[in-house]
Amino acid sequence: MATQPPRPQTRTRHSSRPVNGDGPPASVLVKIRHARIYDALALLTAIIVLALDQWTKAWIVNNLSPPGGGTQISLIGNYLILYYIRNNGAAFSLLANSLALVLLIVVAVGVITYLYLRMLNTGSLWYKLIFGLIMGGALGNLLDRARHSGYVIDFIAFRIPQIGFYFAIFNLADAAISVGVFLLFVTLLFGNLRRPGETHQSTHSKQETASPVPPTTSSGVIHSSKEHDAQT
Repeated sequence: MATQPPRPQTRTRHSSRPVNGDGPPASVLVKIRHARIYDALALLTAIIVLALDQWTKAWIVNNLSPPGGGTQISLIGNYLILYYIRNNGAAFSLLANSLALVLLIVVAVGVITYLYLRMLNTGSLWYKLIFGLIMGGALGNLLDRARHSGYVIDFIAFRIPQIGFYFAIFNLADAAISVGVFLLFVTLLFGNLRRPGETHQSTHSKQETASPVPPTTSSGVIHSSKEHDAQT
């Protein structure tokens, strides 16, 4: 009785796509999962900034009232002082009691929301943390205005009396917004400066790694024809 030869074993190829072939590749799913984690960290950053801002403002109201004439606490001599005031303007007492303030807040919130939605499923952790700082500070001041009929609580005073320099009194929310905007500006600036060099380097590397096609010369054709005639 003749024995059948063994059948060749077929190997299954592992694809990066799901079995049904309808979903996105596995690499895309991993990126989306990472983006979700970054979004959660950005939300956590915003919550921490908001909580610290509201806690410090409540402490200031309870310990340094009345505003504009209460107790002052010196942190660093006469240079950094805690002093309670009520601010009807924007950050650092700008645009007090002005219609432009309302328009500025609406535009700023719209721009922040638009930029964050654009990188909802993408973007690095660094960008997400920066937006978390900005959003936490913006929410802190907006919550203040909603609770106190349009004003916010400021209490950090930085000054250099020797040269007559007195910076506008601000709060932690203003500081978070300012730091976030500064980091975003620096990141975008250095990112744009680095892109042309990276593009040139990647183009140069692609040209080096490309396999050149050997040219066909007429001498090679003549040599092959001579070999063919010798064999015949």
